[in-house]
Amino acid sequence: MAQQSLLGRVGQLVRANINALLDQAEDPQKMLDQMVRDYTQAIREAEQSVAQTIGDLRLMEDDHAEAVATAKEWGGKAGAASRKADQLRGQGNATEADRFDHLARVALQRQIDAEGQAKGFEPQIASRTEVVEKLKTGLEGMRRKLEELKAKRDELVARSRMAAAQSQVHDAVKAVDLLDPTSEVSRFEEKVRREEARMRGQEELAASSLDAQFEALEVDSDQTEVELRLAALKGGTSTD
Repeated sequence: MAQQSLLGRVGQLVRANINALLDQAEDPQKMLDQMVRDYTQAIREAEQSVAQTIGDLRLMEDDHAEAVATAKEWGGKAGAASRKADQLRGQGNATEADRFDHLARVALQRQIDAEGQAKGFEPQIASRTEVVEKLKTGLEGMRRKLEELKAKRDELVARSRMAAAQSQVHDAVKAVDLLDPTSEVSRFEEKVRREEARMRGQEELAASSLDAQFEALEVDSDQTEVELRLAALKGGTSTD
């Protein structure tokens, strides 16, 4: 009964669909850690049960071997007693011959009993051997499943760390985009260009004012010439 219960538990664990369980888990990594612990504990318990079952099988095999050896031994004694009876009867000692024949019958009965005992062990040994083989197979399946679980867990942890690193890089790039130093440089450059343009405007304005002064000076010079000539006419002198 205990072996059947153990077989059922082993089969359930071996048939567990890890991917399906992970799809339903809110935190797959924690679930995998818990599953690794559960499988490790289950394997430890299964190993103890399998060891006990194997131990019981070996005891049964020893009892079978002992019964076979006992049957063989009583068979040998029966043969020896029968031969002794034949020898004594040949010598005319019927009473002793009968006594040894009786011993031969007793030995044969013991042989039959031992053979029956050995034969009774055989189906039990066959059944227990089948159970042990199933348990060994199931236990090996559990060990493979545990390795698969550990590999899944390690893969998930690695992927989680990589995703976290990528997220950090993404956030950093996003922050750089929001605080792009090149945009500050561009704004400063635009400010310098505007200042340069303003200075050019002032220079052009200053140049324009200077030209106006020179033009005014030329106008003043023309008026002075006119006044001189007018004075010369009035004075009767010529400017030539």
